[in-house]
Amino acid sequence: MKPNIKNIAVLTSGGDAPGMNACIRAVVRTGIYNGINMFGVLQGYQGLINNNINPMDARSVSNIIHLGGTILKTARCLDFKTEEGLDIAFENLKARDIDGLIVIGGDGTFTGAQRFAKKHGVKVIGIPGTIDNDLYGSDFTLGYDTAINTVIEAIDKIRDTADSHDRLFFIEVMGRDSGCIALRSAIASGAEAVLLPERETSVDELVAQLEAGASTKKSSSIVIVSEGHKDGGAFDIAKKVKERFNHYDTKVTILGHLQRGGSPSSFDRILGSRLGFAAVNELLKGNTMQMVGLRGNDIHTTTIEEALTKHSFKLESDLLEMTKVLSI
Repeated sequence: MKPNIKNIAVLTSGGDAPGMNACIRAVVRTGIYNGINMFGVLQGYQGLINNNINPMDARSVSNIIHLGGTILKTARCLDFKTEEGLDIAFENLKARDIDGLIVIGGDGTFTGAQRFAKKHGVKVIGIPGTIDNDLYGSDFTLGYDTAINTVIEAIDKIRDTADSHDRLFFIEVMGRDSGCIALRSAIASGAEAVLLPERETSVDELVAQLEAGASTKKSSSIVIVSEGHKDGGAFDIAKKVKERFNHYDTKVTILGHLQRGGSPSSFDRILGSRLGFAAVNELLKGNTMQMVGLRGNDIHTTTIEEALTKHSFKLESDLLEMTKVLSI
């Protein structure tokens, strides 16, 4: 017997990620198709507390599938970490008879959803929306593919000027705890080296690698640095390397929030649509405290507890080996 769910709200929280709008569109239209009243929460958990909850119809999500960012906006909300904030948010949902909540975001978003559901019994389904690709239970998180493509496009352009001037570029990409963006970007852009939070690479090793490239007449070198590397960001590492290796003119580029923006790739548009469709259907089945994610080419569920506690993402061993083999 299906649960008697009549009203579902959707929100985006934490950092924005390309594909969120495609996901919102799928959530809203899947709900309406099944006879559910749909609501959008503006500015994430802050919107729940501020009672910024609005009805949405099928036309509310017209012409948004190609847009970056999130039409529902997002905000980090300290008040939602308090008992009082959770209570206010619940009363606002209860006033509209909202009996299902879909949250799109990363680990901070899921932590808030978990506390909210445990305290007030709200039925919650999570959708992994983060460019870092660091949530357990999904091979790809929403926005990751687009972020990599954005980084690669930037590196390709930097490579042009690096070759023209015999330069060594250190390019810093996002990834405080996860080197997923850095690793795949390094392979796809033909970078000479990559520095990851998950793997120790000393300055000595890096200098030796760059010297080997220079000895075989490489006209330039690109080093990708994940922002969470233990030796610091791109500026710190570039300074240490320059003190010992000055074969090239050294430059640093930090891509920063450029990686979060832009029109989502076809992969992220489809992934967002699949995850949004699945999230609504999980609520209609009576499921809660679950995250929908992509494993292989199928959508599966993982408990939000597992998604958070098994947080670390293992980097592919073949890609790690390829960064050395293909950069000679």
